[in-house]
Amino acid sequence: MTTSETARGTTPVSGGSLQPIPGTALSRFFSDGYVATWRNIKKIVRVPDILVFTLIQPIMFVLLFTFVFGSSIDIPGESYTSFLMAGIFAQTIVFGSTYSGSAMAQDLKDGIIDRFRTLPMNGAAVLIGRTVGDLVINVLSLIVMMLTGLLVGWRVESSVVSFLAGVGLLILFSYAFSWVMSFLGLSVRSPEIINNASFLILFPLTFISNAFVPSENLPGPLRVFAEWNPVSALVQAARVLFGNVPEGSETADAWPLQHPVLYVVAFAAVMLIVFVPLSVRKFASLNR
Repeated sequence: MTTSETARGTTPVSGGSLQPIPGTALSRFFSDGYVATWRNIKKIVRVPDILVFTLIQPIMFVLLFTFVFGSSIDIPGESYTSFLMAGIFAQTIVFGSTYSGSAMAQDLKDGIIDRFRTLPMNGAAVLIGRTVGDLVINVLSLIVMMLTGLLVGWRVESSVVSFLAGVGLLILFSYAFSWVMSFLGLSVRSPEIINNASFLILFPLTFISNAFVPSENLPGPLRVFAEWNPVSALVQAARVLFGNVPEGSETADAWPLQHPVLYVVAFAAVMLIVFVPLSVRKFASLNR
């Protein structure tokens, strides 16, 4: 038996075909998921450029908004750096989640998915390996962003529990959004198209929000969109949990910004409930 056959949870039989190693369906599912996840994590180690360029963009945004625009944007009751960082965190994890879609489309183009489909492994495990592997990149990006924020003056002004809850909320939203992008990657099947489509989705979500300026400063229709935008709720929840809400600021009348944590958890749950089965069915239907 070769190492690759063992790693895939299979055993050779007569005729050279592969059959699953005996075990419960659940144990094989976790084994397949582990192999798929580890494959994606090893790619980060072998091609560190992926992580480097993923980290450069948000660092540039921090420096740009803090030192170029920060002096011209006044946030009553709070420094602009403290106000900004929650928006940068949200933008980083949302943009980072798009890698699941482009990587899935690239694997389809390169025939990697076809190889997985010829193996006796669970299709859902392949998708979980993709999204969990990309989540690792997002967590590393978030850590770098927080360290960068500390260097430019951002501080956590809440308890450790609240801080960890804020980090957990960012990670949850990131993972849920990765499934949305994975479904798009399986549907479009072209890395170039998925990159363009991602921009059309993410640009309004991140910039028509309260990430960089208070939503009350936006004109009528844009303000309504921003107040119900899930990214705005994620940013507001992060500010609340990190203790970075400007003193004396008024909470918007919109329900999502009054209950941002609940809204983000509910929105993430809906994304998972809808797009996990859609992605699994799409994966199973490829090349039928």
